[in-house]
Amino acid sequence: MTLGTLFIISAPSGAGKTSLVAELLSRIDNLQVSVSHTTRPSRAGETDGLDYHFISHQKFEQMVKDQAFVEHAKVHSNYYGTSKEWVNSALNNGIDVILEIDWQGADQVRQIFSRSSSIFILPPSKQALFERLKGRGQDSDTVIEQRIAAAKEEMSHFADADYLVINDQFELACKQLENIIHAKRCEIDSQRHEKLLIDLLS
Repeated sequence: MTLGTLFIISAPSGAGKTSLVAELLSRIDNLQVSVSHTTRPSRAGETDGLDYHFISHQKFEQMVKDQAFVEHAKVHSNYYGTSKEWVNSALNNGIDVILEIDWQGADQVRQIFSRSSSIFILPPSKQALFERLKGRGQDSDTVIEQRIAAAKEEMSHFADADYLVINDQFELACKQLENIIHAKRCEIDSQRHEKLLIDLLS
């Protein structure tokens, strides 16, 4: 069986990454998103095990010692990590996997999974980024200011990715992400038509 492809999607807070990935999952089959482990508190409407695996700092540190993460990073005073066991299991079963991670984690993963494809999502402007963060109604003004300050550093790493998507018009951005995944699946190394190819060449 052909291995699945690992897609790394990174973006600053407020760029619309989560909404785009959710829509992408509803449109493309055989595609799953990795559920990260985090030490941050859950927000209103979030479900443990679905949005994140919410764990204590102590538990997270133990998992780091056990080398249970493909990548892990500290973001806005909290830790985030991707389960090595889950990712490898999905890929070995031919499932394409999306990792929603920051640029630090993306850099770590690219070094481990050479066949991964990384995508960076940017907002159309600084003003749009501020309005989206404010419109969430989830964070205090102080937290929003911290996220805006961190966004410039985060966005400077867009050039490390293989693809860049500007989330100005949601439908267009989603279609571009779809095209990237479908194009990747058409690469020779990603083909899943073993029986057909054998029949055609026999």
